[in-house]
Amino acid sequence: MARTLIICEKPDAARRLADALTESKPASYRKYGLTYYELKKENDILTICPALGHLYTVGSKEEVPRRRYPVWDYVWKPIHEVEKGRERQQEWLRAIEELGREADHFINACDFDIEGSLIGYMILKYACQAEEKAGRMKYSTLTKTDLNNAYLNVSSNLDYDIVKAGMCRHEIDWLYGINFSRALTESARKHSERYTTISTGRVQGPTLNFIVEREIEVKSFKPTSYWTIEVTVDVDGTIVKAQYSKKTLETETEANHIVENVKGKSGKINDFKETKMKVSPPYPFDLTTIQTEAHRHFHTSPSQTLRILENLYLQALISYPRTSSQKLSPSIGYRTIFNGIARCPEYKNLSSELLTGATLKPVEGKKFDPAHPAIYPTGAMSKTSIEPRARKFLDLIIKRFMAVFASAALRLNQKASFIVNKEYQFYINGSRIIEQGWFKYYHPYVKPTETIIPPVEIGKEVVVKEIFAQKHFTTPPPRYNPSSLIKEMDNKEIGTKATRAGIIDTLYKRGYIVDEAIRPTLLATKVIEVLTEHCPRIIDVSFTRELEIQMNKIETGETSHRAVVTDAIRQLKIIFEKIASQEKEIGKELSEAIMESKTQSVTLKTPCPNCGASLRIIRSKRTKKRFIGCSGAIKGECRFSLPLMQFGILKILDTFCKKCGFQLVSIKSKGKRPIISCPKCYVEGLANRRES
Repeated sequence: MARTLIICEKPDAARRLADALTESKPASYRKYGLTYYELKKENDILTICPALGHLYTVGSKEEVPRRRYPVWDYVWKPIHEVEKGRERQQEWLRAIEELGREADHFINACDFDIEGSLIGYMILKYACQAEEKAGRMKYSTLTKTDLNNAYLNVSSNLDYDIVKAGMCRHEIDWLYGINFSRALTESARKHSERYTTISTGRVQGPTLNFIVEREIEVKSFKPTSYWTIEVTVDVDGTIVKAQYSKKTLETETEANHIVENVKGKSGKINDFKETKMKVSPPYPFDLTTIQTEAHRHFHTSPSQTLRILENLYLQALISYPRTSSQKLSPSIGYRTIFNGIARCPEYKNLSSELLTGATLKPVEGKKFDPAHPAIYPTGAMSKTSIEPRARKFLDLIIKRFMAVFASAALRLNQKASFIVNKEYQFYINGSRIIEQGWFKYYHPYVKPTETIIPPVEIGKEVVVKEIFAQKHFTTPPPRYNPSSLIKEMDNKEIGTKATRAGIIDTLYKRGYIVDEAIRPTLLATKVIEVLTEHCPRIIDVSFTRELEIQMNKIETGETSHRAVVTDAIRQLKIIFEKIASQEKEIGKELSEAIMESKTQSVTLKTPCPNCGASLRIIRSKRTKKRFIGCSGAIKGECRFSLPLMQFGILKILDTFCKKCGFQLVSIKSKGKRPIISCPKCYVEGLANRRES
């Protein structure tokens, strides 16, 4: 019998595929820590084994000192040869190599996207030397039906255009990342003779620039004052709010003049209109949309959302989440999915209502992904318990899926106008829902508001009960949060649906950004200033977007992998010639930024209560313990100090103690929530306890 080796992307996917392709339980074996499955299928013996994500990555062709740049020669290597701590991947590659020697045919069954195509290809090419004998399975869910259909319709060749696009993306990202990071790091080291890693990348640079530019807008914003007229009126004994015809007024004098001329007066309704407005259902979820929606409802970061979605996908509860599509296909089986959803009591009535309709036709957006449809529930209900947070996500996806098949909601808008004192026009606005439509299917994720007004007709008297001028100030644009930042990256077409969340996480980990309402650190701001002055192309969105467009063209066969990489290297060489000529200036500016950033990170804004000098976090050379000490201690002028916790990551916060006004600090230990405390109150509390 012929033997076929099938490569899956993850262990759960391999187990599900093995279960789907046989009616009985597949035999499982272990080799060097890798669990694989064997089963008979017609005249074949199928061996199904998982990868562990990427087992190969880009690395330098030869050993190159880390201080040397630029580096242009690279090769694909086993990931354990490039990155530390990858012993498990080394053992899995060893197991796959041995399984490959026994196989006659090969199938790449990794996720059907750029990364999955690349993961499988690299294993088949380097570990099995069999890429020319391999086929490709394509599926969007891990349900038994989809997996069997994918196996029966396996293509005879690999998807080489997608593979080449994936290779190109990884190679260019490596060229950008290693060379720019080395250039910035080495420039600073030569000036200061101290080593501090400074990194940037092809997408990381423009993304960080978005944040820095927004911070500049926020800090340079000068609020201006304006006034509004706030008024309540009596209509047939019912008190309602009314709006002045001019929404905002520039001067207080004008606002007060209106108040004085309208106060205590009355008017008559001179116009009344009712209009019906359709509110269309939302589009099906693509990855970016569900990441922003989940942040709004569940306060999860884009990367947390993606992890939860991938777990739901691996449980065969939803379709493949890394999609940019807002379209659904009848081939997924709308009625089958709704019948599956209806088996769950909480969705039974809503799902049954949709099934009774004449046709099932979804509302769709413009975005299209040739590999996968929009995210949808499979209709399968998990036989094992789903953890509470994942259940919320599944509920969101099921209700969104139902909503896109529902009718439009219908809103009745009402507008009555009246004039007071012959010249001051006001409006009474009402709005109510007259047909729920998709609203009822998407509850509680949509909460339509209503403003009920009493019956009005032309000529009816309106009495002004209360009126005053309210002062306001214009506000700066909001800072990005992880959700709005990923949306901005999507709008500007930089990064991919699969990588954007990881780029934001990287900016946090490298200390470039902080907080939920994202603020750049001092170092991030200085790095962007240096890049803007000396190599602005690395943070230019249009430059990065054009590269994305060229890489996407590889997938469609419009250009070649080698042509895109060659052109990228050509452009990078021009940039690095300029960097080399300005290395001293770049090094000086970065070194000063690093020193200033380090000083800021250990200096408190609260002055010393004894002498007024600055307080700093200090680590004792003798005991290695950290504490808050006065900078005056260097000159022997002040001995003030406060103890600090000795475990966890310490961070100075921009908030102050409500009791004593001292600056707060937080301590973060692995796997635990941060502890926020006031060092001064903590010491005073200890002293009080000792006295008592």
